[in-house]
Amino acid sequence: MSSPVTTPSDTQDDFGVLREVESRVLWLSSAIIHHANRVRANPSGLKVGGHQASSASMVSIMTALWFRHLRPQDRVSVKPHASPVLHAINYLLGELEPSYLSRLREFGGLQSYPSRSKDPDPVDYSTGSVGIGATAPIWGALSRRYVNATVGDVGTGRQFSLVGDAELDEGAVWEAVLDPAVGELGEVVWVVDLNRQSLDRVVPDIAAEKLRGMFTAAGWQVITLKYGRQLEELFARPDGQELRQRIDAMPNPEYQRLLRCDAGQLRLRLSEGPGADRIRALVDQVEDSVLVDAVANLGGHDLAALDAAFSAIDDSRPTVILAYTIKGYGLASKGHPQNHSALLTEEQMRELAERLGADPAHPWRAFGEDRAAHEVCRQAAERLRRSESARHAPADVPVDMGRTPSGTATTQAALGRLLLDLTRAAPEVAARVVTVSPDVSSSTNLGGWVNKVGVWSSSERRDWFADDAETVLHWRERPSGQHIELGIAETNLVGLIGELGACWSRWGQPLLPIGVLYDPFVERALEPWSFGIYAGGQSLLVGTPSGVSLAPEGGAHQSIKTPSIGLEQPGCVTYEPAFAIDAEWTLLAGMARLGRPDGNSAYVRLSTRPIDQRLAAVPGDPAARERRRRQVVAGAYPLVRTDGAKVTVAAMGAVVPEALAAADRLAQVGFPADVVCVTSPDLLYRAVRARQGHERAESWVLDQVFPAERATPLVTVLDGHPHTLAFLATVNRVPVSSLGVTRFGQSGGLEDVYRHHGLDADSIVRAALDLTD
Repeated sequence: MSSPVTTPSDTQDDFGVLREVESRVLWLSSAIIHHANRVRANPSGLKVGGHQASSASMVSIMTALWFRHLRPQDRVSVKPHASPVLHAINYLLGELEPSYLSRLREFGGLQSYPSRSKDPDPVDYSTGSVGIGATAPIWGALSRRYVNATVGDVGTGRQFSLVGDAELDEGAVWEAVLDPAVGELGEVVWVVDLNRQSLDRVVPDIAAEKLRGMFTAAGWQVITLKYGRQLEELFARPDGQELRQRIDAMPNPEYQRLLRCDAGQLRLRLSEGPGADRIRALVDQVEDSVLVDAVANLGGHDLAALDAAFSAIDDSRPTVILAYTIKGYGLASKGHPQNHSALLTEEQMRELAERLGADPAHPWRAFGEDRAAHEVCRQAAERLRRSESARHAPADVPVDMGRTPSGTATTQAALGRLLLDLTRAAPEVAARVVTVSPDVSSSTNLGGWVNKVGVWSSSERRDWFADDAETVLHWRERPSGQHIELGIAETNLVGLIGELGACWSRWGQPLLPIGVLYDPFVERALEPWSFGIYAGGQSLLVGTPSGVSLAPEGGAHQSIKTPSIGLEQPGCVTYEPAFAIDAEWTLLAGMARLGRPDGNSAYVRLSTRPIDQRLAAVPGDPAARERRRRQVVAGAYPLVRTDGAKVTVAAMGAVVPEALAAADRLAQVGFPADVVCVTSPDLLYRAVRARQGHERAESWVLDQVFPAERATPLVTVLDGHPHTLAFLATVNRVPVSSLGVTRFGQSGGLEDVYRHHGLDADSIVRAALDLTD
């Protein structure tokens, strides 16, 4: 049930000093944006931007939270457009140098939206990608529980999300809220800034009841903060219930219009419809200024009501506080439907300063030490001071397990094999591994690993199929498990691995999170995955199966662009191995980059196509094997070298057997070919850019794999978009023919599908011969 919170009448006087702090936060957040747009020099003339109205609606909520309720062990995700409020509060707490207040959206200054990695003051969660920052504390809570249960105690604490109501339109929000794992996370608290406006308009529907029902159905505690003390006092008068019913029934735009009215207009507008005579008699008794203030007196701006709401949180289940607010509260732009990016004028800023007791000539002046507000800030800063977590060093990941696969195998199966090998050969590394999948464990070859390490759960659950002889995948759920299974929602998966991958920086406990999903759905997960990397999360994302090599599934389950995505994603190294040994080496290399200040994420594209492992021709000599391994990890290696080669075939992933078959046929017609196995177009492209002086990266692999003396026309081929490898022609400036997938496919046998897309040996041979005509 939803729990409405009313303002205790006998506590309002206790908040006088806090209201002074609230006023200063409102001034500072507004002035930060004002200075960036109207004071700071702007030679380019481009709009700087910022959101005074969106910040203003959050000021009361954040003041009550930081200065009354927040604890050092708690973490808060702040809605993107309220970043100036966060910086203002950090400044009052002594966590931000005053010089930064004039540098919002300036290079090297305060970021547009809260950023863990780029802002100079404490930021718990990066936000700015709508819906992703809101859900991050859910995955942060789950990550902390996982760390506590498996590798070390990092304490407890609430995980707050301060969310704009328009942000709840994002599907990622509800995918997270509805995941079965979330209902157990009592430390999760969302505060919804229910200002009923989006960027362009006042939202027409009265959605609060629907939101209450949706959160309640998901098992959350729902606390509603609708009206403040002034309105509640009016409602308590004779005929006050008529006024309550009138305001309750108003469409959002009608209520918002009241905020732009003077007292006379208010009396006329409120006295329309049922109960008009009684409402008119009531409001005629109210002073003009009191009536204007009362109509705007919503619960999300009432410090006592907010205090009561935060005190009523039930830590046994997730909580959402629906706080009714006004966009632009306290500003001249309050309630206007186009105030989203509106800026106060110079005159309006002067009026605001006078009303709030600020000085426009010295906008960043803090409270004097003789002021009670200064003491409130000092006490809050002392209470919120965090101690540094002890930093545990990442485990040393082996570079080679010493195995040489034989027979026929898939790169997807190599993942499961490697994880099991780690439990035996490097248990200290395996103990830090946590796998996550959206209900695809068995179909992505994680079954053996899951059977070995168990499924993570906050409490032990009985496996009712443990005695079933036909059960192959054993679902043993316990706090020590190392596999986390989510529902079918890729955004949840990448959100979780991002937070698991941030544990090294949050609590000093490095983990090796590996998220496994079907490669076609990497595109669905791309935006939150990319944002997680931006926010400092380091993880290994495995996309499998991939491409049209999953031939029977057809166009609905093929990935065309994902190799290019991996090449272009910042903060990430991408691999697409062809053989099981290549998969092992690249996976180990990806894991070795996780959980460290100079680390990064990795994306590995695997396949379900069985390939004869003898084709890898792994050298038997230890030194030669190590040379091969280094080349694999660096991005490519020569697989076939022939005397007098007239063409080079550079192939990647599942289609390498076709490249080898084409080379054999070309040799038979007196047209010898070299074959290069590409494992990372990403690293090869960085090497090319390093040669050109555009970035710092190692380029030695180009000299070993594409030496100038062996430069020939080039055919590139992969099970993905052909432009992914087309750049290789620039290494030695040779003619190129790039083969790959550029259109949706259909179901069929592998040979038919490869022929349809031009990935077969015939197509490679034709391309090679055409290059030299």
